[in-house]
Amino acid sequence: MKTIGIIGGAGFIGSYVTKKFLEEGFNVKVSVTDIKKSEKYQHLFNLTNSDNLNINPLQVENLEALNDFISDCEIVIHGGTPFQLDVDDPQKELFDPTIKGTENFLKAIVDAPLIEKVVFIASVAAWNTNFPLPSYGKTVTDTFDETDKKFISQESHPYAQAKFIANQTVDDFIAKHSDLNFEICSVSPVMVMGKSLSNREDSTSTGIQFLFKNKIAPNPFIQMFYDEDVPMAIVDVDDVANSIYKAATTSGLHGKNYLLSSETYPVSDVSLMLNHQAPKNKATIIYGNRMAQKDLGMKFKPVQETLNSY
Repeated sequence: MKTIGIIGGAGFIGSYVTKKFLEEGFNVKVSVTDIKKSEKYQHLFNLTNSDNLNINPLQVENLEALNDFISDCEIVIHGGTPFQLDVDDPQKELFDPTIKGTENFLKAIVDAPLIEKVVFIASVAAWNTNFPLPSYGKTVTDTFDETDKKFISQESHPYAQAKFIANQTVDDFIAKHSDLNFEICSVSPVMVMGKSLSNREDSTSTGIQFLFKNKIAPNPFIQMFYDEDVPMAIVDVDDVANSIYKAATTSGLHGKNYLLSSETYPVSDVSLMLNHQAPKNKATIIYGNRMAQKDLGMKFKPVQETLNSY
């Protein structure tokens, strides 16, 4: 039985990743930032094969703790960066844990004795920090895929900038370490939606779905989505987990970063589907998924199916 370490394995996406690897017969180690807050990870013990689950406290800024966490892992998934839109201190709450945490993790994996594969859960922001708005020179109906030039703007949300810089850090690491004994690849999902496996109230992903369902705008950033009826590229959380599993268990993917996306609808249609009503517009494909289909064998769920499950 192989051991997989999942940093952030109790979050919205991470819980599905944990579920998938447990179902596939792995010994799964999940990191949590505060072991005392059992309400944030207790739902994982309801999963199939949870006897093979171990919960470990970990702060990614602590290199010694990181080394210990990954020391017995053949596979490591890094999805432990914060997804927050409302922040008081972007440097402390986003840039430091995302960028410095990634740098620390890269230091740790160099000397890890057993690692065969590392998968980073990045973000569409690693390709375009303007998401869901278009990158420079494109319109909202122009397509975007892994052949397009990556785009970052200082005017983008700090979360998006942090994810972009962290992904650059990974790319630079791969370029400088041509003699690694293991593979590194990344997945970059667009807006991840679907049903949560937990009852956590601090999930940004489920929170955004709640806002869109009820057309609530707690700040100007969210209000912009309604005012401009922004086209939103969406991917199912279960599809993201399956993509991560396939990326982790398929060889020959070193250095690749896969966009994970299904269909795109304007936010007005997203609101309708979250309320189990039919969309008024036809689905479009704005963010490409051909590379994930080809290399990972993925077939992405229709967005209406995803939103009806919320």
